[in-house]
Amino acid sequence: MPASPLHRVAVLVLDGAKPLDVGIAAQVFTTRASMPYEVRVCGAEPGLVTGGDGLSYHVAHGLEQLSWAELVFVPGYRHPDREDPPPAVVDALIAAHARGARLAAISTGAFALAATGLLDGRRATTHWHYTRALAAKHPLVNVDENVLFVDEGSVLTSAGAASGIDLCLHILRGDLGVAASNHAARRLVAAPYRSGGQAQYVPRSVPEPLGERFAATREWALHRLGEPLTLETLAQHAAVSPRTFSRRFAEDTGYTPMQWVMRARIDMARELLERSQWSVEQIAAGVGLGTGANLRLHFHRILGTSPSEYRRTFTQGE
Repeated sequence: MPASPLHRVAVLVLDGAKPLDVGIAAQVFTTRASMPYEVRVCGAEPGLVTGGDGLSYHVAHGLEQLSWAELVFVPGYRHPDREDPPPAVVDALIAAHARGARLAAISTGAFALAATGLLDGRRATTHWHYTRALAAKHPLVNVDENVLFVDEGSVLTSAGAASGIDLCLHILRGDLGVAASNHAARRLVAAPYRSGGQAQYVPRSVPEPLGERFAATREWALHRLGEPLTLETLAQHAAVSPRTFSRRFAEDTGYTPMQWVMRARIDMARELLERSQWSVEQIAAGVGLGTGANLRLHFHRILGTSPSEYRRTFTQGE
């Protein structure tokens, strides 16, 4: 097939595919002027694919698209623990990976990747309802049920549908940078950044709208990252005691309040490194970290690189 100047993305629709999962990658990596991607939706063969939730899909392409794509998404599908995808699908995924394509699963799409053996010995996740089934069916996979997504480089997996958006934005952030990821998040009206290490939202004995309790306080803090933010000031804004705030905040986000603030400051620093001419010292002051040395320390701890190296990486060719 002729080469494309755009990044090539294939969305593989399997029998029982969940509608929201199918649409996530196509929506995030949509082919438009602001996004250098071409997305093609395919199936085991061209034609009608019976989906889940009463919907079916008519796909124009077959498995040949997996030999075209640089990034292959496998959306979640119903009853993944009952049987593996057809051998032709498994073989096509293995071949795509062997030639260098990244494979990314949304929700129960992780079962299809596990069937290839490519997740053996690696960390992976899936929807919380199926984590035990995935571990039982594929015991060589290190299933982590307490995260939103896992990036193992060439194979990536995510939890439920909303975490598929997080995974896509994570990939977009790595491909094009923080500004492009934030732009896509705004277009989707989605949270611009939720770390893969954040805990999945699983049922509790007393159901409650997880993540909503302190949404206003998180939004308030995001507009004041350059100011002193302590556990006490955050708790005061939320109108609860610091102890209660700390406990419930961790339940909602997977982070302590100050861990969350630090990561928000580092993410703001990343965007400033990409989009501004500010010095490292100016950025450190602007995001509330005081000195360049302090920024470098936390930047390296969280991202494994220095601010200067990060800026060089994301401004090459400009």
